[in-house]
Amino acid sequence: MLYLISYDISIDRRRTRIAKILEGFGQRVQYSVFECDLEASQYQALWKKLARTIQPDEGDNLRIYRLCATCASTIAVIGSGPPVETSPDFYLV
Repeated sequence: MLYLISYDISIDRRRTRIAKILEGFGQRVQYSVFECDLEASQYQALWKKLARTIQPDEGDNLRIYRLCATCASTIAVIGSGPPVETSPDFYLV
């Protein structure tokens, strides 16, 4: 399953930790946006790491959007961003 993950974190140290966690699971497509093609077990591992790090009471905001194969196949990129790295089940239109 392809996930689009974005975050808004004001504390530099915590923002860096979140980015490093996400870099281990997917690719950065914009400064605070990642695309991650994950199996269910990988998603659960990522969720646990993020949940231990995020501090909602301090204003942290993290959003995860799950993209089905049909939705992922409609992703369009305009500009010089990296291509979507997914399993062979996904493709760009």
